[in-house]
Amino acid sequence: MATSTLSIASVAPRCLVVDDEPRLRQVLVHLMQNDGFSCREAGNGMEAMEMLQHEQVPLVLSDMRMPKMDGIELLRQVRSRYPDTALVMITAVADVEVAVSCLALGAMDYLTKPFHLEEVRARVSQALEKRRLIIENRDYQERLEERVAIQARRLEELFLASVQSFAEALEVKDPYTRGHSIRVSHFSAAIARTMQLDTDVVRQIELGGQVHDIGKIGVREAVLNKPGKLTTEEYAHIMTHPLLGWRILAPLLSDAPLALNIVRSHHERWDGRGVPDGLAHAAIPLEARIATVADSYDAMTSGRPYRGAQLTPEEAITEVRRCSGSQFDPDVVGHSSRRSRAGRSPSPPSATTAEQHVSPPEAVDRADGATKRR
Repeated sequence: MATSTLSIASVAPRCLVVDDEPRLRQVLVHLMQNDGFSCREAGNGMEAMEMLQHEQVPLVLSDMRMPKMDGIELLRQVRSRYPDTALVMITAVADVEVAVSCLALGAMDYLTKPFHLEEVRARVSQALEKRRLIIENRDYQERLEERVAIQARRLEELFLASVQSFAEALEVKDPYTRGHSIRVSHFSAAIARTMQLDTDVVRQIELGGQVHDIGKIGVREAVLNKPGKLTTEEYAHIMTHPLLGWRILAPLLSDAPLALNIVRSHHERWDGRGVPDGLAHAAIPLEARIATVADSYDAMTSGRPYRGAQLTPEEAITEVRRCSGSQFDPDVVGHSSRRSRAGRSPSPPSATTAEQHVSPPEAVDRADGATKRR
């Protein structure tokens, strides 16, 4: 191994905390020191790079908004010059889209302000674990192919954990989405299996269902949580979320194009009156047509203040069938209905009744010519 490469193990773990706010720096330094780290401090990216020239560290915790050199430029330079250093970026909730870009540039994880100390410990532990796996993967891939495969699966799990963090960030903005994405993921995968699609296709559909609403991170909370009817402008604003979600996740999900199709096209309609592209019939990706049925079913069986009582599973299936050929692909509706007749609930095992579901901001059309908030 080259002399510039950091050792995986260290007697005294070291980290560098980079932030232009002395108070926040001290909080992080105190926490890391209590966990056994030897800490250095820097007030901006330029200071951090100067320190790294003399003493490389396995972990850097860096703010993103700093003078002279911000966190994004620091990330680029560290990844280029010290690739074995794990970076955890620190940002405000409003900068979540930028944080996603940082993950695509090579950051191991991110933290949002204000953060809990236990969350810092968990993210640092995950970042160092991912760093360890990457180094081992590089060192042993030629000799231990089986071990590389195991490590690659573990890296995927860590990546999906980061994606789940974004879904959880959305739930903080809109508590009515809590559990919605998981239910859509389960039901979409179940329909795909009923259609006898390939295992990898089912896996991507499951992932797409989990992150399909991630673009709502960019929707104004006043609109997302509005208890009354939406105005035309508000409806147009909330329906920007498929395209925004696709833009956010495209750098991260390049190996899962079907999942990206779900994020972008889950609000397309069979009759061509959907968004964002106005696709119709077979021009809509099959995986998106599947997720649309699952998404609308969960919306109807979940309560939301402005919509009144939710439907029973039986009523929701009836409504999906009514919209077959207009909003939904008839073939997908047929497979979802057959699954229901087989006695298997579209909801995942953890959700036992419709009353336990918390509604997403989404609803299927309930009357001809009437558009509800979806």
